[in-house]
Amino acid sequence: MACRVKVVGQVERVDGASLSYAEFVRRFMASNRPVVLTGLTSSWRACKDWTLSGPGDRRRPNLGFFTENFPSPLVQVADCSSRDFTDQKRLEMSMQEFIDHWVRGAHRGSSDGSLLYLKDWHFVKEYPDYIAYTTPTFFVDDWLNMYLDSHPIHRDSDIANHKNEINCSDYRFVYMGGKGTWTPLHADVFRSYSWSANVCGRKQWLFLPPSQSHCIFDRNMRSSVYNLHDDVSEKQFPEFSKTEWLECIQEQNEIIFVPSGWYHQVHNLEDTISINHNWFNAYNLHWVWNLLYEDYKVAKEYIEDIRDICDDFEGLCQRNLAANTGMNFYDFFVFIVRFALANVIELYHLQQPEVATLSTETVHHLVYNLTSIRNVASKMATTEAFTTENHLCSISEDNRSAFSNIKQILEEESFRRLSMTLSKAYDHIDRGQRSVKSSTSYLKGCSSVICLKSDCNVVDHITSLVDEVCGPEDLVRLIDSALSDG
Repeated sequence: MACRVKVVGQVERVDGASLSYAEFVRRFMASNRPVVLTGLTSSWRACKDWTLSGPGDRRRPNLGFFTENFPSPLVQVADCSSRDFTDQKRLEMSMQEFIDHWVRGAHRGSSDGSLLYLKDWHFVKEYPDYIAYTTPTFFVDDWLNMYLDSHPIHRDSDIANHKNEINCSDYRFVYMGGKGTWTPLHADVFRSYSWSANVCGRKQWLFLPPSQSHCIFDRNMRSSVYNLHDDVSEKQFPEFSKTEWLECIQEQNEIIFVPSGWYHQVHNLEDTISINHNWFNAYNLHWVWNLLYEDYKVAKEYIEDIRDICDDFEGLCQRNLAANTGMNFYDFFVFIVRFALANVIELYHLQQPEVATLSTETVHHLVYNLTSIRNVASKMATTEAFTTENHLCSISEDNRSAFSNIKQILEEESFRRLSMTLSKAYDHIDRGQRSVKSSTSYLKGCSSVICLKSDCNVVDHITSLVDEVCGPEDLVRLIDSALSDG
């Protein structure tokens, strides 16, 4: 495909089977660098069920399998030939209608000139009993999807409408599209990481480092380049000619890791099926906060002229932020409070004598997590949203109760599910790093898989540190106490 940008390098390719978790973190996740990983998908059911033999060792989509086995009522489809503001026009249709359109286009070209690309299909949520794939170890520290499996992203009734909750149910997707379908230039939702595995097909990726992201915007930093393969107006985007890109041709069975803040555009060079997750954790939590804060400033500036006549100006800013970005400060604060508590639980158990055989890497991991949350909470404490007057009037009771009463949170079934999932993930990572079998027990009395006591007193321990979190300052104090206690 002809390219109008200056490509200065290729994305590194690494054998995932020989890469340790610690090395992946150091070389790619912590340093925020893209990488293509090979050798990780051979056992996936999706690679067998969803594909048919093609030329040579190539595979092609088994479209009939989808219509027979996954008759989703409606799927979301992008019309790649039609722009809608900064994205492609979205349609809803049945799986059968989408497959029929794809097959017709393959035989004689699309009758209406449209190229349809199935995107953002919440496959795991819709078909939880069909285990299409196993998330590679490198990506299991996924706070976003852990949280959404047990918690709503929004708690305010005026934000948490039914359609919103479906769209935010998780960030694990299947994409399906014929040759020529594509995704416009963008950075990922929440400035999350993402990983994308090609079950079959080939993709071209073009990546722009975050240090150059300002170059794809206009002078007002409002409008950005839509398609790298169009003629980009030098007058509208005067810095664009300075950009330098990395390229990757992703083959079938390869997984690409997309770091935070890297703008990218993707083209399907063949008929392609891919599995995609968006996710974040302690290593890119600051990216999420920075995006929220920048989008908050824009939302606030937009309605600044009605501040004096608005009964709850800050509350309106937060509602607009949630609508535009996908969450607001209060949603995010509930999120980090609960992950702080889950990490404190794990750290507490690792410090007990009977668990002393576990690796020091896990302890360092937990300390890093808590330090990252603390840094974000410290920044949140300085915002107008958490000043005393706004704290009292703008935070709903649903949000307040979701982060304030520590004992109540620790006893909630939703929190226990979150904490157990985090604990299992870190146990899995730890066992992989040490190449030993787990010897831990799974006791119902505690939400940590490494707890070896039937009379665990972790709840009393945590509430002795801080029994109530009224705002970011209290969360900072809780984390400082937990870290100094160890």
